[in-house]
Amino acid sequence: MTLNLRFHLAALAATALAVTATGGTALAQKQYDTGASDTEIRIGNVNPYSGPASSYGVIGKTIDAYFRKINAEGGINGRKITFISYDDGYSPPKTVEQVRKLVESDEVLFVFQPLGTPGNTAIHRYMNQKKVPQLFVATGATKWNDSQNFPWTMGWQPNYQTEGQIYAQYVMKEKPTAKIAVLYQNDDYGKDYLKGLKDGLGAKAASMIVAESSYEVSEPTVDSHIVKLRSSGADVFFNIATPKFAAQAIKKMAEIDWRPLHILNNVSASIGSVIKPAGFDNAQGIISAIYAKDVTDPEWKNDPGIKKFDEFLTKYYPEGNRIDAFVMYGYNVSQTMERVLHQVGDNLTRANIMKEAANLKNVELDGLLPGIRLNTSPTNFAPISQVQLVRLKGETWERFGPILGAQMTN
Repeated sequence: MTLNLRFHLAALAATALAVTATGGTALAQKQYDTGASDTEIRIGNVNPYSGPASSYGVIGKTIDAYFRKINAEGGINGRKITFISYDDGYSPPKTVEQVRKLVESDEVLFVFQPLGTPGNTAIHRYMNQKKVPQLFVATGATKWNDSQNFPWTMGWQPNYQTEGQIYAQYVMKEKPTAKIAVLYQNDDYGKDYLKGLKDGLGAKAASMIVAESSYEVSEPTVDSHIVKLRSSGADVFFNIATPKFAAQAIKKMAEIDWRPLHILNNVSASIGSVIKPAGFDNAQGIISAIYAKDVTDPEWKNDPGIKKFDEFLTKYYPEGNRIDAFVMYGYNVSQTMERVLHQVGDNLTRANIMKEAANLKNVELDGLLPGIRLNTSPTNFAPISQVQLVRLKGETWERFGPILGAQMTN
């Protein structure tokens, strides 16, 4: 009896161990969706390498260089990244065409950093119907932070409405009797910023904003808009424009000697792509907001993060313009994607990609300003929610005031 009992107990224990081992193996098994395998992660992207927003094309080129760096260092958990990036010319119909190709023909695991509010709007429902991540979109429109209705789409940069509110607070403090003129792109991007400005001004918006002029991206120049806005008598100008048009506005204002307090949206705060082409003398005193380190600022000369950025450029993207803020942008967002892929591990399903993208906790990046960290959750799809005001002085941005965020605009 005793021997039999011992035998049965041993057998039961062995069976339990076998079940546990089998269960553990099942849990640890690699899981893949289309676009992932033991050796590869296929990532899709669209960027305006041509057209009216072509200055943003360096973002795609920087991302490509960063993924080459990752591959040269052994990949992510042994898997190499295949990065497929197409030109959509900042044209929504072309964005739709190229993204469908990425998803249905190239069979990418997800689409990363598609650029522009109009283009992302055009693919928004398609990506969510297909349940393919539209991840870390390169636009600050507020609607990307809607995890309940669009769980497959996530933003990355600070949203335009919050930024607009912060500028409004600055104007009310510095020029409480201001007359404000606004130039904005006639789409969701421009209207989002304008809404933020008006929300921030509150009841005073109707009296303080004396002129608004919207432009189409198909227009060759915004010169006539600037002349029209000057005639309004405004002493504050809010420049809501993409790089090409922002630079044109700065030049034209100097040409007609219109010198209001000039506020420039963050998407055109690049020294290399906007300020330098427009002329440093023409841009002195411009106010903007940034969340990334400006490599032209001597403050970061010995910064470890900037040293790593410079090493990356030297080895993997030597043709990149170091002073172009969009190169730094591409570097930072690529580091974010790298972090998510490490967190995903061997569970390379689209659902897990989104789960881990929504699980970033106080993440620091080489190129973000001190104190600004990435945070996401299942109900917060806005990784960066803070900025700092800057003023152009000489050939660089001079930071002033505290780090500001959405909580300060309520």
